[in-house]
Amino acid sequence: MGFLDGLRRGRAADFDSGNAATNSIVLTKRHDRVSLKEQGAETGHLRINLAWRMRTSDFGGPQRESLLRHPFRALKPPEVMGHSQSMVNVDLDLGCLYELADGTKGVVQPLGGLFGDVNSAPYVKLSGDDRFGSASGETIYVNLDHKDAIKRILVFVYIYDQTPAFDRTHAIVTLYPSNGPRIEIGLDERHPQARSCAVVMIENVKGEIVVRREVKFVYGFQAELDRLYGWGLQWGRGFKTKAGR
Repeated sequence: MGFLDGLRRGRAADFDSGNAATNSIVLTKRHDRVSLKEQGAETGHLRINLAWRMRTSDFGGPQRESLLRHPFRALKPPEVMGHSQSMVNVDLDLGCLYELADGTKGVVQPLGGLFGDVNSAPYVKLSGDDRFGSASGETIYVNLDHKDAIKRILVFVYIYDQTPAFDRTHAIVTLYPSNGPRIEIGLDERHPQARSCAVVMIENVKGEIVVRREVKFVYGFQAELDRLYGWGLQWGRGFKTKAGR
């Protein structure tokens, strides 16, 4: 059975899903890929969102003491902590490496003001730069009406400042196709010294758009992700510009 045959024969039940009401597919190490063709979602804009919050376990002893006195509070959903520079000096950024069918390669990211374009090559655009983890987070749009022009897109998350803090944040990357359930990839593995993480590969496999979980943490930045996936770009020091919308 070929790779694509396996995808076609797979059922939604093969994926780890949360509450049925959430209408989501959670990609895991065991079930790490899904075909957008199966969802009828290979057209329109694919929205990719990064959102994060601080791990509540990192905020001292009073919470732990409160749970010991009131154990049923542990059953409540975790409180989303606000973000400020006084709490933690961390800035998670969303970006992607892209390769087009004609061999063109590049990067879309806040560093260098490389926000891309959704209506012309590379058909990928980053909307804004959320520096403090607001509810809306950061979003990349992929124009799948031009899917035949796209070979592969590697979505990654990196820490802009000098504080490695993946172990102090709960981050999730969510893909919203034009049809069918959203696709979620959590970054819950503890890698306290990592500065970058390859999250998900979106690949055109013989005309079929396949989403594959990666979640590979590295201790360097984009150049190390490039070497890991063989992109072959030239990298230099980058700086953030005012975010585009």
